[in-house]
Parts: sequence; structure tokens; C-alpha cells
Amino acid sequence: MSRPSAADAPAKKEGLRERKRRETLRRIAETGIRLFLQNGYAATTLEAIAEQAGISRRTFFYYFKSKEEIILVWQSGFAELIRRAILEQSTKQAPLDAVRNALVKLTGAYESAPARKQMMEIDRFIRSNETLRAREATKYAQQEQAVFETLCEMWPQPKRRQALRIVAMMSIGAFRLAIDNWSKDEGRRPFAAYLRDCFASIKAET
Repeated sequence: MSRPSAADAPAKKEGLRERKRRETLRRIAETGIRLFLQNGYAATTLEAIAEQAGISRRTFFYYFKSKEEIILVWQSGFAELIRRAILEQSTKQAPLDAVRNALVKLTGAYESAPARKQMMEIDRFIRSNETLRAREATKYAQQEQAVFETLCEMWPQPKRRQALRIVAMMSIGAFRLAIDNWSKDEGRRPFAAYLRDCFASIKAET
């Protein structure tokens, strides 16, 4: 086996640096969301996020300029969480059921009364923020693509791809509607109830 050339070293070093950057970015975002849920968006300071993430205030501002940007990163990363949740499902069920069950399980972490209250606060902030609202279409497109690609991994038969694309579209549509209904009701019921209602409506019509 040949030894790596000197030209290979910078590329590998850059790869490690980029991976460390992504890991730090994710850690800060996850810490921020956790603190938002625990303490509320308004009550959570940048200093508290930096301290809990184990970084300095200066390092925080290298990755983020505001708390708003943490939510943007969190929204972008939610597609990957959906993908992982679907992969944990059994292929002995229908693809639509697999996505529904994955979303119910994934969002179950936010079902305690305090968590629902803080998620409602975050939802209101997102809906009132022009930048975050503008990202809605991109966010849902990413989630739909993640669902479709994951379903294709689990059911790889080429002839099923078109149907799986439709399942992905309907699933994220149901997810969006569940969020809207949950928000209008101000979280009076667990979010899973809204999800199940929306998926049940799909099944009733198809």
C-alpha cells in the first residue's frame, strides 16, 4: 500500500477541521433548543447557551450571531432526525404507517406540559419572525426529501419509488397540518393526537 502524498495531508486535515466544526455547531444548537424548552426562548441568554455548551461567548459568535440562527439550524437538522426515526421502524408495516409512527415517537419527547408550553412559545416566535417564516418552504422540502430517500432505503424496489414519493408528500403535508392545528388550539391536546388525526384523514380518503 502506498503512503499518502504530501498533497493528501491538507485535504484530510481540512476534513477533520470541518467535522469538528459541524459537531460544535450541532452541540450549540442542541444546547440552545434544550434551554429554550427548559426556560423559555426569551429567558434563555446567549451566555447561558455558551456556558452549557462548554464554549466561550466569543466562540459562540463564531458559529451564531443570534438565538434566531439556532432555531434555523435546528429546523434544518430536523430532517435528519426524521430520517433516523423512520429507519427504526419495521418494514412489516405500510410505508405511510412507518412515517406516522416515526413522527409520533420523535415528537413524543415534547409531550410533557412544560415542554408543550415552551414549544408553543417557540412556535409563536417562528410564526412572528419574517426570516423564519421565509424558510418554511425550504424546511418542509428538506423533510419531504429525507422521508422519500429513507423510504427508498427501506423499500428499495424501483417500481415503488413513485408511490413512495407520494407517501413522502402526504406525510409531510399531514405533519404541517398537524402543526397548524396544534398551534391554533394552543397545544390543548398532545401533538401526537393531531398527527394521528391527520394521518387518519389521509387513510379515510385513500
